Amino acid sequence: MQFRPCIDLHQGKVKQIVGSSLRDDDHSAQVNFESDRSAADFAELYRREGLTGGHVIKLGPGNEAAAAAALSGWPRGLQAGGGITSENATYYLDLGASHVIVTSYVFKDGQINFANLDKLLAAVGRKRLVLDLSCKKKGDDYFIVTDRWQRFTDIRINGETLEKLAHYCDEFLVHAASVEGLMAGPDLALVSLLAHYSPIPVTYAGGIATLEDIEAVRTAGNGQVHITIGSALDIFGGALAFRDVVASCKTD
Repeated sequence: MQFRPCIDLHQGKVKQIVGSSLRDDDHSAQVNFESDRSAADFAELYRREGLTGGHVIKLGPGNEAAAAAALSGWPRGLQAGGGITSENATYYLDLGASHVIVTSYVFKDGQINFANLDKLLAAVGRKRLVLDLSCKKKGDDYFIVTDRWQRFTDIRINGETLEKLAHYCDEFLVHAASVEGLMAGPDLALVSLLAHYSPIPVTYAGGIATLEDIEAVRTAGNGQVHITIGSALDIFGGALAFRDVVASCKTD
């Protein structure tokens, strides 16, 4: 299990936001933390620690300059997401992203848009593509959500879906959107599902707040599911020491 850090950008600032509060108006989001440090500062921290596989996510407009600074500051160390299409994907790779992360461009109108997925493959190739399968539970199943986690698709997170999509990408990124930013514990049932069914690397985000939570994810995921942590970290105003998390995950 690896620790994969994050830089979430909202209105040009590094913030931690409760995922379920995101709306199209871009002003009503519930902000847990806003940093006075730049995105480039966080990229430099991650570079010094040798942390790869993390991500820069643009939550809405006004984040291009900050994202570019972070990506160029840790070349091939960070993935880029938020508004990625086949037309702009190579731009972010050229800035220094190791991969591009895609959600709404592929999961449209409740379905998988294979035409757009094929365009992405042609533009960047499977090894540079991460599919964001961020999801919410409805009934007994998890469904992929798009449009800042507000719109349910008809696509269930299950063995069939993970096996099919693994042929198109290098990794999955999965935010448990219902617990994201709440620091109330991870969704271990989702972690277990991902560990059991995903044939490619997967990073889980959502609810991790303590070292005990990390151990619970390690156990539920059989050490196969990587983690990212936001609001709980001391670098984002929380109580969980960034360096303790780094040390914990380096034992694997």
